[in-house]
Amino acid sequence: MTAQIDTSPCPTPAWLPGSHLQTLYGALAASHHHIAFVRERVDTPDGDFLDFDWTGPGLFSDRLAGGQAFTPEPQLARTAARRWMQDDDWACLPTTPDTPALVLFHGLEGSSRSRYAQAIAQHFRARGWVVVIAHFRSCSGFPNRMARAYYSGDSEDISFILATVRQRLPNARWHAVGVSLGGNAMLKYVGEQGDALSWLAACAAVSVPMDLVACGTRLSETRLGKHLYSRYFLRTMKPKLQEKARRYPANIDLLRLGQVKSLREFDDLYTAPMHGYKHALDYWTRASSKPHLKTITVPTLVLNARNDPFIPEPSLPGSQECSSSVLLHQPAQGGHVGFVTGPFPGNIGWLPIRLARFFELRS
Repeated sequence: MTAQIDTSPCPTPAWLPGSHLQTLYGALAASHHHIAFVRERVDTPDGDFLDFDWTGPGLFSDRLAGGQAFTPEPQLARTAARRWMQDDDWACLPTTPDTPALVLFHGLEGSSRSRYAQAIAQHFRARGWVVVIAHFRSCSGFPNRMARAYYSGDSEDISFILATVRQRLPNARWHAVGVSLGGNAMLKYVGEQGDALSWLAACAAVSVPMDLVACGTRLSETRLGKHLYSRYFLRTMKPKLQEKARRYPANIDLLRLGQVKSLREFDDLYTAPMHGYKHALDYWTRASSKPHLKTITVPTLVLNARNDPFIPEPSLPGSQECSSSVLLHQPAQGGHVGFVTGPFPGNIGWLPIRLARFFELRS
């Protein structure tokens, strides 16, 4: 059997025409509810760490488990977390078997501060869900310990994150959402695992570049891709790598880094060789999730606007390329993780509502 395709529209407003405006406004200006988190730091098996930002019924970011006030942590000032998780906090979260829970994998250079992460977390938290945003290495506001970082096909870190959240709340009904890069890594892992993830109730992937060759080429070689979007991502990626170069001078060529102008060049210089690939093309080819869609057995929504400026429409999967567990929702408008709706100034509430509707149908 093959996947179903849903082409119902995201009602993008007339005052926000075109893929670029929909993408940029959604990422930089659209209104959304703000939510603060409680942060847990978890050591990884290879000696690094990941930061998990939690929210849920009974867990409060503005006071401790006993109701006491606390002194704000200066090191968390530039994050969406207000304090660190304490041992007593775990008893505050619901532990009943019917507790719905959601883990979110963010996109390239994203975090729990990203507008889409804030909107999704607030929507589900308000409806009684436990929500945790798992930061990839170096994305939580702190540099990671190792020369390596994160990348689009990191199945080992996806596995570690899922195992960690399941260990924290083993009786919860877990769901997963992956956005853009995080969605590619999630889909790849879910496809690789097949029936081994039967404990996962459902997944959703949003604006995912499942064909990294097509998407990386567009972002690296088109005018807006190279000079607008790549430059936007590189403005934080390059300083992070410069900081790593000071700690690991033998691993990173600072002279070449100064000449990097595109994501392809960045991946050729660092991402690919650091994480076991020959070069950017090898990385993009082997880390793409598209070949793994046929072996997904977890109910999975794959949501991609057909006008996404990062993702060429011909590269989107068709129903024959996916298992029957996959629902492909491909509205004509929405941009890349934009999905802005409503009268001016608009909002990004359509996306969490769409995710919730999919999850509710599979509860």
